[in-house]
Amino acid sequence: MTQIRSLMHASRRPGELGVHSLDAFNLIVPDMKQAESFYSLFGLDLQARGNRLDVHTFGNRHRWGAITEGANKRLSHLSFGVFEDDFAAFRERLQTLGVKQVDPPPGFESNGIWFHNPDGLLMELRVAEKSSPNEKSSFGLISSPPGTQASHSRNQSPRVQPRRLAHILVFTSDVLGSIAFYERVLGLRLSDRSGDGIAFMHGIHGSDHHLIALAKAEGPGLHHVSWDVGSIHEIGLGAMHMADKGFSAGWGLGRHVLGSNYFHYVRDPWGSYSEYSADIDYIPANCDWQAEDNPPHDSFYVWGPTPPEDFAFNYETKR
Repeated sequence: MTQIRSLMHASRRPGELGVHSLDAFNLIVPDMKQAESFYSLFGLDLQARGNRLDVHTFGNRHRWGAITEGANKRLSHLSFGVFEDDFAAFRERLQTLGVKQVDPPPGFESNGIWFHNPDGLLMELRVAEKSSPNEKSSFGLISSPPGTQASHSRNQSPRVQPRRLAHILVFTSDVLGSIAFYERVLGLRLSDRSGDGIAFMHGIHGSDHHLIALAKAEGPGLHHVSWDVGSIHEIGLGAMHMADKGFSAGWGLGRHVLGSNYFHYVRDPWGSYSEYSADIDYIPANCDWQAEDNPPHDSFYVWGPTPPEDFAFNYETKR
């Protein structure tokens, strides 16, 4: 069994079985140089490991994901973290539910449990240190006293560096069926949804409003990967820097209804997005969050510009 560091300070809901973190993602892209340029400009720490790029955030040792090369852009798999003393119970649960176990993909050695979700997306359960937050992330909104200048000049603006992976939104052909799967198999809980069009799910051991979100489309795919930053100012700085570097397509600045986070989405070279996100709702381990079904016209965003017409389009199924 993989050895991990002490989990003494990790929040935990006693007596219940559920994943504690979205531990990592793997994204396949047709051009590694493009990927390295885009994600480095976005503020992530990319580290070469053989024929892949491991995705880190500066100042954090956790590996949030990996990028490998292939013919077409696609999300190849997701890994979820579990507590070591829950691992055997998860294996038994999958066997009881008749979830077929498969081998890990080439190049990813693992002693975790591998299987597919209903859309065919490869998933892993593995023993890992809890990387989802144990409390609501800090958020800065600081004004200056009279007689002082609050802002710096534009050419002195610092580079924005996200602190951690916040969540991921994936496409599915069946939102309601996927909710049931993630509840039964992974122990996630529904935070909120809007009919059968979109849903948000959190971890029972303390997590942001959602570790994973599900949006309806013709087939599976990646919509966006979200990264936590510390203020609206950082969101704006990140958006301006990306626009200055040629990545002006996206959506923001705005504030979501479900999750409440401030956001700006930057469109990547393959039609999906990376999101700067700040001040998302937090659901502690001892909280029984009451999920709501919100009408589509009142569940997307509180304020912000009109989103692009193809914002919810799944380019992975339209090649």
